[in-house]
Amino acid sequence: MPILPALNAWWIAIGLNSLLLAIAWFLPKKLLTPAGYLHAWLLGVLVWGCLGGPGYSVVMVYFLAGSAVTRIGMAQKEAAGIAEKRSGARGPENVWGSALTATLCAVGSWLLANWGSEPGRSWGMALLGLGYVASFSTKLSDTCASEVGKAYGKRTFLITTLQPVAAGTEGAVSLEGTLAGAIASGVIALLGWWVGLIPVGGIGICLVAAFIATNLESLIGATLQERFDWLTNEVVNIINTLLGAGIAIGLGWLLIQIG
Repeated sequence: MPILPALNAWWIAIGLNSLLLAIAWFLPKKLLTPAGYLHAWLLGVLVWGCLGGPGYSVVMVYFLAGSAVTRIGMAQKEAAGIAEKRSGARGPENVWGSALTATLCAVGSWLLANWGSEPGRSWGMALLGLGYVASFSTKLSDTCASEVGKAYGKRTFLITTLQPVAAGTEGAVSLEGTLAGAIASGVIALLGWWVGLIPVGGIGICLVAAFIATNLESLIGATLQERFDWLTNEVVNIINTLLGAGIAIGLGWLLIQIG
């Protein structure tokens, strides 16, 4: 890849994210903490520099949709003590808990594009693009399932036993939340296809990966999270997105081998 266009992409990334940071910094309604905004700036620069506008559109839709759904039924969730801390404002730990996997996929794709050799470069970039979209598809699915379930879930069950539990319990699932999560994962997958990051067949792969990973995350919450202090929500989010991306990449690689 020529050096000049590559440098131009990074300068655009720095300029665009600096402008958005300045705007967001002075908005009355804060979606992130001050430190969260700085880390989101770095994330945005990396994503635009590595994947350009298509990759950036996916992370922006995830961020805006995830922030909006977190505020659904906020008063009700705060009264019940199950709302996100800081009234939903995200900090650095939330930024990277949600986007570390996607960032690794983006950086890996950029490295292959600039220094990889054929034929591995083409299918490697395709698989990493699939992993990138699947990680955000998985995370938005998890966020929507959790937040909608806590706000509107009529009956909530522990995933390991299917016994009724209170909304907000680690490992709890609900029909309303599960449906919301499936819709959310589909939105990100469709966007990823529309902007050209994944082929049309990748939509189904992202849906399957998100569904499996989200339920595995609930299983981890129900069985392991309270037993280990280091297994915080942010660490579980990283595991969740790694599972989603890994499952999608595995399914994509399998289809390549079959094809």
